[in-house]
Amino acid sequence: MFRVLQRVRSIHVGAKARVLAIATVVLLAVAPSVIATAITPIPNPPPAPGSYGLEATKLQSAPTTSATISTPGNGASFSTSPVTVSGLCTTGLLVQVYDNGALVGAINCTNGSFSLQVSLFTGQNDLTTTQFDDLGQPGPQGNTVSVSYNNASFSAFGTLVTLTSTYGRRAANPGQTLTWPILLSGGTGPYAFSINWGDGGKPDLKSQALAGEVDISHVYSQAGIYHVTVTVTDANGVSAFLQLVAIANGTPANTNGSGASSKGSGTTTVTKVVWWPSVTGIVLLLPTFWLGRRSQLVSLHRKLERDAANYKEL
Repeated sequence: MFRVLQRVRSIHVGAKARVLAIATVVLLAVAPSVIATAITPIPNPPPAPGSYGLEATKLQSAPTTSATISTPGNGASFSTSPVTVSGLCTTGLLVQVYDNGALVGAINCTNGSFSLQVSLFTGQNDLTTTQFDDLGQPGPQGNTVSVSYNNASFSAFGTLVTLTSTYGRRAANPGQTLTWPILLSGGTGPYAFSINWGDGGKPDLKSQALAGEVDISHVYSQAGIYHVTVTVTDANGVSAFLQLVAIANGTPANTNGSGASSKGSGTTTVTKVVWWPSVTGIVLLLPTFWLGRRSQLVSLHRKLERDAANYKEL
């Protein structure tokens, strides 16, 4: 009976070791796929009525550098408008140009520089810049360049047409309508708008009877970053100009020379499998088998010693 109990104990200990080894093998097989699923973005289905969703925002520090205006020079005088404003900036950031505190143009910084055309106000114009990151966080204001604009044909205040906007950059998903509020002031109505949305399509034409806020809208078919040019002309032939940046959400395949997406696509999902648990499991697997085998050998040795002692007693 004693020998039977020893044999049962030996089998029980060996079974434990084998169970542990099998569990380790299962972990090796399952862990990579589980971890890959955990870190791989999975498209969410459309929300059901009454459901709730969560949105996460990546936090990052606001820009610490400022864009500087190189052209035009401080004190320059102009008799025509628009004029070219260019300078140095941080690649990848949005540069917004302000005239007397009003937004008059925006463009993405490319290769450390920017250049765009802006319309001037009659009289003195204090031009400044501010850089924005992808989260819309502003950096410090750049240098101030003061220029003057005097056109002899404008004999009365209010005959000059100006276009400004609160937003230098707007975004929408491909296939959805992107709406942009524009502030039109000065001049004499009616007004004719021409909006080039930068995606290779024909400019949109729009008429406006009176000055004030005007909403322009467009639907992009492909993801990308687009330069938008808005031109307005009043009944007297006086024009104003505004350049902005539109974004169709997603990952563009490539861009053309103007900076607009020439072929867009949806967001690409990349699957990454973390293998460190498998390596750890392999390291643990060998000792597990060794311990199981060691346990069986110790039990057998003890059984033989006790059998021998019992034999001597007999």
